[in-house]
Amino acid sequence: MSESNSAAIEALERRIDRLRGELRRAATAGDRTHARALRAELRRAEHAWDDALADLEDRSTPAPAADRKAPPMLSIREQVHHALTLLGVPSAPKLIIAVHDAFFPGELVAARLTSLRRDEERSFKVAPFGRPYYLCPALTADLLAPARGLLAISTWPLEVRVVGPLSARVDFLTGAIRIAQRVAQLPPDAHDARRLLWRFAASIPGAAGEVDPGTVADQAQAELDVHLDADAADRAAAAGRARDRLDGAEALFGARLHKLRSRTAN
Repeated sequence: MSESNSAAIEALERRIDRLRGELRRAATAGDRTHARALRAELRRAEHAWDDALADLEDRSTPAPAADRKAPPMLSIREQVHHALTLLGVPSAPKLIIAVHDAFFPGELVAARLTSLRRDEERSFKVAPFGRPYYLCPALTADLLAPARGLLAISTWPLEVRVVGPLSARVDFLTGAIRIAQRVAQLPPDAHDARRLLWRFAASIPGAAGEVDPGTVADQAQAELDVHLDADAADRAAAAGRARDRLDGAEALFGARLHKLRSRTAN
């Protein structure tokens, strides 16, 4: 990746993170007009990110064997970061691997994800904020503790990284829309990506059996609109508590239960 390409993609990721936070705040406040405008701007930014990533993939296409050098290997954290950035929501390792396999080159081995979060937390404690991002757990809305089996990116707003009662469904639908948007940009023979889209569609009313990206995105958005405001309110309230109660490593990796109990007692 050239330095300019890397900077452009990172700038888009920061813009996407900011827009998501603003969208959730607008939805929580009930400002539907502003929310619609932010949603449209967010989609444009996400499309620009997809285009930039596709351009990067094109530039990285291997040359004929006689002319090419061995491509650089991406670290596991970079592979997971790419998949999570595409999804845009906290996700389980199984889904992260499926997305990576469908859209990105190379192999992401499940066994290597087991210790990844612990390694990231240790790295943070040794040199806090020494990396541009960390892979961290989502936080439960009730206890602000690490959510079992869900990975997120530290640069996402807290409103994205905390998960409440409706968040699993909201995040599933959000991921389905983003997968559909990405598939729409791929050629018809992108079979792995289309199989993944079909798996998402199977759990969305009105989209079961569909592989048309537009239909899947529309049906997912229709259901998402039903749940989004309530979920955004839950997440915003939990994020507010997290900002008041957590700091440093806890804000990224979650509060420990004994600390929560001592704070409650006080």
